[in-house]
Amino acid sequence: QVQLVESGGGLVQAGGSLRLSCAASGRTFSSYDMSWFRQAPGKDREFVATISGSGSLTYYADSVKGRFTVSRDNAKKTVYLQMNSLKPADTAVYYCAATSFGVATTQLSYNYWGQGTQVTVSS
Repeated sequence: QVQLVESGGGLVQAGGSLRLSCAASGRTFSSYDMSWFRQAPGKDREFVATISGSGSLTYYADSVKGRFTVSRDNAKKTVYLQMNSLKPADTAVYYCAATSFGVATTQLSYNYWGQGTQVTVSS
């Protein structure tokens, strides 16, 4: 069982940066591949970024590639999402998710979800 708690969201101006954190419970954090998803008002939840359990593999949605960086610290049981050059279109609730089924970009592959953290980017 894994519990996930996101933090770091807030209000930022366009062009600014935020770093989201997702703290996990459980003793086998490194065995889970982790991802970030987001859901904007009135839209479906969408994939943002993923990182393998070891941290050696990452993958990004085209919309954030080159601006966002996903990383993890297995000793701290935490995954991060560094978001730079933020745009109003990045406004959403950001969720972290964990899967034991391998790196994936589809929501159905994820066993565990956090409660989400709001990111608002003003123009």
